Amino acid sequence: MNPEHPADLPPAGLSSWLQTAPGQYLLGWEQAQFDLAVADMFGYNALQLGLAELEALRANRMPHRWLALPEELAPLLSGHLICTEGERSVDSRAEAAPTPRVALITDAAALPFPAASLDLVVLPHALELSADPHQVLREVERVLVPEGRVVISGFNPASLWGLRQGRGRLGLKLGLGGADAAHLYLPEAGDFIGPWRLRDWLRLLGFEVESDRYGCYRPAVQTEKWLQRTAWMDPAGARWWPILGAVYFAVAVKRVRGVRLLGPAWKPRRASASAPVAVTNRH
Repeated sequence: MNPEHPADLPPAGLSSWLQTAPGQYLLGWEQAQFDLAVADMFGYNALQLGLAELEALRANRMPHRWLALPEELAPLLSGHLICTEGERSVDSRAEAAPTPRVALITDAAALPFPAASLDLVVLPHALELSADPHQVLREVERVLVPEGRVVISGFNPASLWGLRQGRGRLGLKLGLGGADAAHLYLPEAGDFIGPWRLRDWLRLLGFEVESDRYGCYRPAVQTEKWLQRTAWMDPAGARWWPILGAVYFAVAVKRVRGVRLLGPAWKPRRASASAPVAVTNRH
C-alpha cells in the first residue's frame, strides 16, 4: 500500500473529514484567511452560514454575530450550545465540552432576515454543500445592505486535490471499486464550484469581487507525516502556480446602482435670533 494514498476511504461528511490531517491543514489556512479578511469590516449584523468547526467571525467586531446551520444538522445539535449574542442557554450535556455557538437552524436558500438587514455574510463551503447554490447567493444579495460584503471559501477543482477527487469519481463511475483510483479524497457532498464560475454568478447579482486568493498547495496525501514533508510546496505554489491552490477565498461587495453612501450632514451654525444686528447710519 502506498503510504501517500492509503486505501481507507475518507469520511463521507465534511465535518468528519475536517477531523483528518488534511482537514486540519485546510481549517488552519482558512481560519487565518477569515481572521484577516473580517477584522476590519464594520457594521452591526454579521452571519456565518454553515461549518461550525470554523470560527469565521471571531476576529470581527460587529455587535451582533450569528452562526446558522442547515436543517439537516438539527438532530445532531441536541447537546450543543444554542445562543445569540448576549444570551446563552446551556444544558447539562453542553457543559461537559466546548461546543460551537449556534444562533439558528435555517435553510441557506431561505434566510429568516428582512431585506438589506445584514452587513456581512460569510459562506465557508456553503455553496458547494447546497442543493441550490444560485438561490443561496440570491438570498445573500437580498439580505445584504448596499456596500455589504460576502466572504466565500470553496474547493478549487483546478488543483491537485481537485484532480485526485475527479479521478476518484471517474473510477467509481467505471466500477473500479478495488483500485486506488476509485477512492475519493474529499467528501462527496455537492459539486465543486470553480472560482471562474463564482465570479460570473457574483457579477450577475451585482457584486464586485474585491479580492481573492488561493491556498493549500500540498498534494492530496492523507497523513500528517506526508503533509509535513511537502510543506515546502505552500510557498512555492503561492509564487509559481498561485491559481492552483486546493481552496480559494474571495471577498465581494454588493454594489447598488444609484446608491451613494453619505457622511454626516453637518449643518452650518446659524446666528441666533436674539443676537444684536449692526445698523449702518445713513446721512
